[in-house]
Amino acid sequence: MNNIRFNKVLPVAIFLLTFFGCTSLEEDILDESLTGTGQAEVVSGSIAPVYGLLRQVWLHTVNFGLQEVASDEAILPCRGGTDWYDGGKFIAVHQHLMTPSNALVGDSWTYITLCLSRAVIAEERLRPEAEKGSQQAQDALYEMVAMNAYLNMLALDNWGLVFKKERSDQVSVILRGQEAIDYIEGKLLSVVDLMNNDNGPGRLNKDAVSGLLARLYLNAAVYRDPYGTPNFTKEDMDKVIQYTSNVISGSHSLSAEYFDVFSDDNHTNSELIFALDQRGVLETEHSRWAYWPISGDQVPRPEFPSTRGTDAVAATPDFFQHWVDAYGSEDPADADARFFMENTIIPEELKDLTGVTPENDSEHYYCIEAEKFEINRGILRGIIWGPRKDAGGNILKCDDGTVRIYPVINKRTSGANIRYVDHNLNVDFTEQGSLHNTGYRFSKYQFSHTATNCCSYSSVDVVLIRLGEMYLMRAEAKLRNGDNAGALEDVNTLRTSRTARPAQTPAALTSIDLEVLFRETGFELYWEGLRRTYQIRFGKYEESWTGKTDSDVHKRLFPIPQKAIDGASSEKGFLVQNEGY
Repeated sequence: MNNIRFNKVLPVAIFLLTFFGCTSLEEDILDESLTGTGQAEVVSGSIAPVYGLLRQVWLHTVNFGLQEVASDEAILPCRGGTDWYDGGKFIAVHQHLMTPSNALVGDSWTYITLCLSRAVIAEERLRPEAEKGSQQAQDALYEMVAMNAYLNMLALDNWGLVFKKERSDQVSVILRGQEAIDYIEGKLLSVVDLMNNDNGPGRLNKDAVSGLLARLYLNAAVYRDPYGTPNFTKEDMDKVIQYTSNVISGSHSLSAEYFDVFSDDNHTNSELIFALDQRGVLETEHSRWAYWPISGDQVPRPEFPSTRGTDAVAATPDFFQHWVDAYGSEDPADADARFFMENTIIPEELKDLTGVTPENDSEHYYCIEAEKFEINRGILRGIIWGPRKDAGGNILKCDDGTVRIYPVINKRTSGANIRYVDHNLNVDFTEQGSLHNTGYRFSKYQFSHTATNCCSYSSVDVVLIRLGEMYLMRAEAKLRNGDNAGALEDVNTLRTSRTARPAQTPAALTSIDLEVLFRETGFELYWEGLRRTYQIRFGKYEESWTGKTDSDVHKRLFPIPQKAIDGASSEKGFLVQNEGY
């Protein structure tokens, strides 16, 4: 156990950077209030910066991207030999060949630890007000205690350590293994029975803390021995069942339409437990999870002609194969409502593109009102349809003012051979596999209708904890405890709840084991930043998949950024690099 002390009179900005060994970073200016709720200034001024920076933690190029591309779910090649190389950080993380200088790992460390610093300071500011009898301050203090635990759990999951620090003038201690688990558990247990769910999903609440406890107990075996074979104890699994059951038996309900969980107005969706509230906070709201994978030639909302995707992350062929393995000869789009929802309805007479090319398709379109156009959701494959722009950047329209919808032209890597955006399965790190067109794409989040610009901003809450995961965690705990029937019941409850499109409601399973359950977690939770953690827990992280053959168990943890170690170099042994780096 190592510790370090800092002079409490240091300016806060210097203290934050020094404490966590961070270098300079760009940060959005945050509103120091919470959407005009009338809270006391000390409360809103304490917690708003924490929630605001949490959005930065979960940006596509920060912790969300780190989780996704490190797993078998997503891959980000250097598109066309020019786009998204970014110093090779995404490729290295995907191949599990990252080093302590990897910028994706480093940015995730920076924002997680900086947000944790804000949570510590918020606790410090709120505690005196709570002791004076302010219930508002007391409730906010509970949230910040839970936020401290949540952010430390992200650090434990990524780097195998937590930062024990209760006040800015205290000695900080780095904990690992069981001590780290105990610290996080203690914080969560200290508030779980004192909190309520009155503030909705946009702030940490009682059900969110119960969900975090369930995650902690479910992963405890990995956290105790990050490089070994996890020993899942009955005691831990019983606690997972306890806390997930508390949530499942409460006021939340599963959404009949799976994609409603990730659409406009999802803030009121009963499946959400904890999410980044993005309703009109323009300084920090974002739609990165929506536009990051989408074709750069696709205009997702014709009301905003300048918007487009970025042709970045794609689904690995290995991830798609899980769907094939589950449904065999049946197309997963027909068998599972979670895989695909068709929103761009192509008229039958236009579906056949035989002989149709970008050079001769000027009349091959249909018309629709701009606000009614929606891109398809789920896993996007094949030729994409959408609005088209003229040479001046204006959306082409029909005579009645509606929008023309064409097959989207691939202008990014077509060269002399102009062709359509046609997402194929085979994406990899080869020159051909890295073209802008390659790879099936994730389209889980809706491009917002209510935001002022659907790509720069979004009114869709970013989901961090939801009810569907509670069923899967409880099923896993039951299965590891030997209760196969109970596990099967939970999984089937979840599968058969997606009834909004009955023809695509997944059929109930007849049996279950850990292989089937792992596959099911991928179907339910893809594109939510959870796959890496599930792979590690299920013993899948050392396997090979597209572009990745490394099997070193030490890669279960990321390297501690060199900039952090250098920043703490004056205190010998404070930050010790993880094994294998």
